[in-house]
Amino acid sequence: MGAALLLALGLLAQSLGPSVGSPGPGKPSILNPWHRPPALGRVRRAWVIPPISVSENHKRLPYPLVQIKSDKQPLGSVIYSIQGPGVDEEPRGVFSIDRLTGKVFLNTALDRERTDRFRLRAFALDLGGSALEDPTDLEIVVVDQNDNRPAFLQEAFTGRVLEGAAPGTFVTRAEATDADDPETDNAALRFSILPQGGAQLFSIDELTGEIRTVQVGLDREVVAVYNLTLQVADMSGDGLTATASAIISVDDINDNAPEFARDEFSMEAPEAVSGVDVGRLEVEDRDLPGSPNWVARFSILGGDPDGQFAIRTDPKTNEGVLSVVKPLDFESRELYQLTVSVQNEAPLQAAAPRAQRGQARVTVHVRDINEAPMFQENPLRTSLAEGAPPGTPVATFSAQDPDMQQLQRLSYSKDYDPEDWLQVDGATGRVQTQRVLSPASPFLKDGWYRAIILALDDASPPATATGTLSVEILEVNDHAPVLAPPPPGSLCSEPHQGPGLLLGATDEDLPPHGAPFHFQLSPRLPELGRNWSLSSVNVSHARLRLRHQLPEGLHRLSLLLRDSGQPPQQREQPLNVTVCRCGQDGACLPGAAALRAGGAGVSLGALVIILASALLLLLLVLPVALRARMRRRSRGKGLLLGPQDDLRDNILNYDEQGGGEEDQDAYDIAQLRHPAELSVRGVPLGRPPLRRDAPYGRAHPQASRAVPTSPADIADFIHDGLEAADSDPSVPPYDTALIYDYEGDGSVAGTLSSILSSLGDQDQDYDYLRDWGPRFARLADMYGHPWGSD
Repeated sequence: MGAALLLALGLLAQSLGPSVGSPGPGKPSILNPWHRPPALGRVRRAWVIPPISVSENHKRLPYPLVQIKSDKQPLGSVIYSIQGPGVDEEPRGVFSIDRLTGKVFLNTALDRERTDRFRLRAFALDLGGSALEDPTDLEIVVVDQNDNRPAFLQEAFTGRVLEGAAPGTFVTRAEATDADDPETDNAALRFSILPQGGAQLFSIDELTGEIRTVQVGLDREVVAVYNLTLQVADMSGDGLTATASAIISVDDINDNAPEFARDEFSMEAPEAVSGVDVGRLEVEDRDLPGSPNWVARFSILGGDPDGQFAIRTDPKTNEGVLSVVKPLDFESRELYQLTVSVQNEAPLQAAAPRAQRGQARVTVHVRDINEAPMFQENPLRTSLAEGAPPGTPVATFSAQDPDMQQLQRLSYSKDYDPEDWLQVDGATGRVQTQRVLSPASPFLKDGWYRAIILALDDASPPATATGTLSVEILEVNDHAPVLAPPPPGSLCSEPHQGPGLLLGATDEDLPPHGAPFHFQLSPRLPELGRNWSLSSVNVSHARLRLRHQLPEGLHRLSLLLRDSGQPPQQREQPLNVTVCRCGQDGACLPGAAALRAGGAGVSLGALVIILASALLLLLLVLPVALRARMRRRSRGKGLLLGPQDDLRDNILNYDEQGGGEEDQDAYDIAQLRHPAELSVRGVPLGRPPLRRDAPYGRAHPQASRAVPTSPADIADFIHDGLEAADSDPSVPPYDTALIYDYEGDGSVAGTLSSILSSLGDQDQDYDYLRDWGPRFARLADMYGHPWGSD
């Protein structure tokens, strides 16, 4: 195919790429991308279309960029189209083409920072839709404009530098960016520090943004923080600009020595105390508070040979706190002259000036106070023999008053003496016993008794000293050993049979006045040694054996026991031993049981006597008891005459509220008993006890009534007793109803008791008792009308 490539200047000259020809003004360039020159011997490839350049942010829209053309068909017979980003791909609608003329237009403003170039495909079709030419590429390059300001990566950059740093010391680095094309001056950045007045102590590299010191003179005590204003500009410093800040902190060094606020200090300290603060030493330091360059450390250079003072640092105020670490004594020294110095915790810089007041003099006056007395020996240990009688001297526990310049008198007393064993002289401190201390006292620990003595001066306020008195109670051999209670034992009559009899001893004394014990047959009875032998088993036991065969029965021995104390104590003690016949196993045969009983301390003859005496006593007591029983039975029938048993045995008490024979408080039932029976039963005669619900608080005393001596006087005795009970104002009569709760008048029901039918005995009729049977005949005769009377 043959065609000519035509270019027309439809764009501005500076925005066009390479072109062929010079089209007329206002017309887009005409491209014939499918044109191929005539080939003589071979076919040449299609031309490579150079990129088309267009500036970003174009204002006149739509803007014609270029016109493409095919020479295969005449104008109007070819349909043109383009495809790619900006047309039918995102971002859509940026470019468009006239289908008939092939003109390509820019429809929206371009942004190089978003898309810097577009690659499109151009097509030429006939009216039937068939391709006339092969697709060709069309590249559109967006030309950058300086439409973006540079920007710092931070609003504020921070850095630190030591005070006194040398020039050229690196501090920090500022960084910035520019969204424009980095290949153009639009993104060529330059840094600077805006002037703020005063000495220029810092500089910034315009290309790298590094900030460094310029000269000496950084002093934290003068300026601790520098705030710089930084600027960055594009177009190599002539374009758009932006600013940020740089905050530079000057770090402290120990270039200032601490100094005392004054040359001399005066303080006062009490004597006899330690751990108290005396005063404060003020210092000044210009370095950073709280840092090691500021913290003060104090030293005592002189005037304290015994190390009685110390100085610590107050972490808040940096002052030195002088304190007493060992008690002072006014009587030995009244004044101290201390030389103290101060330094920092961190070493001072070599170039720093020396302090003018690095040392000070401290005068400490000792104040005299009332000191407590002092015991010369505390605790005081002494010893005393066990069982010391009252008044035995123990020790003199005296104290001294250290206040030599004050005339004071001391007094002594006990503070702790759990057994109240000791007596203390209040003026001299002399201690003696006032009672005998029991060896079994719970306050005697391992042989030691502990008491606390107080010494008190007469100052105001008084001072007290506490002393401990420890008394060792020396053991005394004052008890002889005794035989331990053995179980009942026996010895075989044949010496070669049985293990023998094991004897043990005990002693109330403590070692060394107890075991080992010495067992010996009594020297007073030499015959014992011919028949018996003792052999030691251990320090507290011995074994008794027969030397030859002895007759069976009870044998009485006497042993001499001696302890190991100094001087030794001994005791002669009897011992009953039973000798019996033994079997092959060494045990007594059953026939010897009575003999073994004698070993317990009771002989067979004594046992027979005891049993005979008990039998005789039983025979004497039995007839007396039988006779007394018969007499009680005969006398018990004299009160009320009835067929068989006592009347009261047939009365059942269910819920009585007053009276009755079980109500012993309302009436003395003994009044109805026979006087002789009262004496046998042991019932006291006289006035009965008062009722708890009696209407009167006190009873009138009544004369004692004589006990009748004959059965004929019993009726009179009973009558007088009933009359005395009815006339007693302290209790209600025996046959009087007791009112427990008044419920009002007007009840339609009658009374349930006939007792309230009359208020006096003269109106009461007892004749109805005759109708109750023979059991009440005697009462009817006593209270009713006689038979035949009207």
